[in-house]
Amino acid sequence: MAAKYTRPRGTQDVLPAESWKWQFMEAAMHQTVGRYGYREIRLPTFESTEVFSRGVGEETDIVSKEMYTFEDKGGRSITLRPEGTAGVVRAVLENGLLASSPLPLKSYYIQSCFRYEKAQKGRYREFHQLGIECFGTHEPAADVEVMAVAYDLLVAVGLADVVTLEINAIGCPSCRPVYHEALKQYFSEYRDKLCDTCQVRLDKNPMRILDCKNEACQDIAKNAPVMRDYLCEDCVEHFDKVQKLLQEADMAYVVNPRIVRGLDYYTNTVFEFIAEGVGTQGTVCGGGRYDGLIEQLGGQPTPAVGFGLGLERFLMLLEERGKLPPPPPGPALYAVGIGEAGRAAARRLAARLRTMGLAAETDLADRSVKAQMKAAGRLGAAFTTVLGDDEVAAGKAMLKNMDAGTEVPFELAATDALYDLLTAPVTGA
Repeated sequence: MAAKYTRPRGTQDVLPAESWKWQFMEAAMHQTVGRYGYREIRLPTFESTEVFSRGVGEETDIVSKEMYTFEDKGGRSITLRPEGTAGVVRAVLENGLLASSPLPLKSYYIQSCFRYEKAQKGRYREFHQLGIECFGTHEPAADVEVMAVAYDLLVAVGLADVVTLEINAIGCPSCRPVYHEALKQYFSEYRDKLCDTCQVRLDKNPMRILDCKNEACQDIAKNAPVMRDYLCEDCVEHFDKVQKLLQEADMAYVVNPRIVRGLDYYTNTVFEFIAEGVGTQGTVCGGGRYDGLIEQLGGQPTPAVGFGLGLERFLMLLEERGKLPPPPPGPALYAVGIGEAGRAAARRLAARLRTMGLAAETDLADRSVKAQMKAAGRLGAAFTTVLGDDEVAAGKAMLKNMDAGTEVPFELAATDALYDLLTAPVTGA
């Protein structure tokens, strides 16, 4: 019979048989960013809508089409976070971290985000994101360190050779207006061929047209003016230094003048790590500099740079490329109990092994010996032992290797010796 309730469209259940994959990813993420001095920040799942409308940009697809927004019982407009950076900036400002912390301030998060968009392979309405944010320095070295964090994570999980780092410079408030005018002039000739959304963007923020996924708009954008021809002297110098530092770090990259990212807060350096075969888009990680966002949300002018990495796409890439490690083993021991005394002995033995750092299981359903052995097999237990009245009275039992089928005796009180048996290296046949 079909389940009465099903998960909402665009979401997924991470079941126990799959959760180890997420734990593997997250452990690699915590370790990698920690080595660079980034410290975890945990934020509310929802924020005042204005945090995102002002921070992300009114004309972005995220704000105009994709946010989960509602009015709470107090009449306040609330939005489930569609991305992480704006919320981090809000928290940094509200808690005075820029004044109380050594600069640059480095934070990271692993959290769920929510966007109402077409559900498809690699894209969910609830998705998970690793983000890092570096506040307080405008030096190109910070841009490159952020890219290096992402690159080192890819190295750690064996994916560095299947992605390409693409970078671009999208200007600053000084030089971008001239570029906007050039884009307006170019796209105005094709206004009737642009999608409805891009016809609106043409007047408000023509750079967003470059990020459109509509095929017709993409074809038109291929010959559009490029930002590098309009960069001011400071932006040219900054981008040149970024490239020099990437070369010094032996990080291969490609300059892609079409990268603009989908969020309005980005300035100057933007980048993406691209892989083929991941959903409908190949971007695994993307980020850049956002020097105006803190001021836009009420703080003092503060340079900043960061990235976001989608865990679902990251996992898809790990699976496609065969880079996941083997699944974790089952319990070291399943202690089968027969009768009241045997079950009590099984519980005591399992408890002692757990204090020694081993995983151990016992029956919790008052099942027969046959059923308990079957359960041990399904759990993937490496060893089993059967404890009944005779074993308890003798203080001895047999330890069975579930793969080899061999048995060896052990004393119930000699937990250290049992530990050695359970952790001994597996020898070949």
